Amino acid sequence: MRKCLFPPESKEIQFDEKWSFVRKKEKNCHENEESFGEQWDHIAIDAESRLVLSVVVGKRTPENCRKLVEDTYNRTGERKNILLSSDCFSSYKTTIKDIYGSKSVPKKKKGITRTTKKPVTVIPEELCYVTVCKEYEKGKVSSIKREIVFGKEELVINKLKNSKVSTTINTAFVERNNGTDRMQNSRKVRDTYGFSKDLFYHISIMFLVYCLYNFCWCVRTLKYKNDGNIITQTPAMAAGLESHIWTVGEWITYPVYDMYTYYQINNISHAPKHAPNVA
Repeated sequence: MRKCLFPPESKEIQFDEKWSFVRKKEKNCHENEESFGEQWDHIAIDAESRLVLSVVVGKRTPENCRKLVEDTYNRTGERKNILLSSDCFSSYKTTIKDIYGSKSVPKKKKGITRTTKKPVTVIPEELCYVTVCKEYEKGKVSSIKREIVFGKEELVINKLKNSKVSTTINTAFVERNNGTDRMQNSRKVRDTYGFSKDLFYHISIMFLVYCLYNFCWCVRTLKYKNDGNIITQTPAMAAGLESHIWTVGEWITYPVYDMYTYYQINNISHAPKHAPNVA
C-alpha cells in the first residue's frame, strides 16, 4: 500500500479485534508458549472504501492496540478530522487520547507557586471517537449501546450526515470484513482442522490475504454506474490509491519487504530460517 497516492483521505475509520489461534487453544498453552494460543487480528478499516489500513497480530493487549492506532495515525497522514469507531475495548480510549491528542502545559495562576504543573493531553476539536457496546444473551445480541467518547455531539452528527455509508454510530463495516477474511483465509474459520500450526506462517498468510483483498478483490457494495455501465472496484480503487484492478500475478511480482522486518518491529521470535517475502 506504500504508493505515490498514499495516504488515503479516510474520513471514517473503524477498529476491531478478530479472534484466531495458533497450534492450540489458549487454555492448553504454557507460560513460555507466547507464539501459540490466541492470536488476535487488531484491524483498522476505512468504512467508506472498505480499505484495510492496518493490521497487528498478537495477544489482545493494550500494547498491540497502541501499535494499531499509531500505525493507522501514520498511514492516514496524521490527520485528526476523522470519525473513529470501535467496540468497548478500554485500551482504545487511552491510546487514541495519547496518540491523537497534543500535550499542553496549563497556564500558571498569578502569585507565587512552588509546584510546576504537569503537561495535560488536549483532544483536538475536530476528532470524534465513538464506541459500540453489545450485550449478549444465549449467544445473541440483546442490546446495543452507542456512546460518544471524544468530540461534540453536533460534530458527530455532522460527520454521519456527510458519510457515504453510515447513518448512525456503528462498527458494521469492520465486522463485515471479519466475515470476509474468515471466508478467504481458511486458517481463521471457526471449528476447523485447518488452523495455523506456526505463528510465522499465520502472519504471512494473513498479509497475503489482506493485500490481495485491498488490490485484487472487487467488493460488491462498491459498484457504481457510469454512462449506463456497471463499474466494479477494489478497496484500493475506492480509496483513490489505484486506477485498475490488480491481477494476482501483478501483486506477487511487486517489490515488498520480507517478513523478518515485521518480526523485528513487533519483537516476534521463532521465525523460520527461510522466510517468504510478504507485504
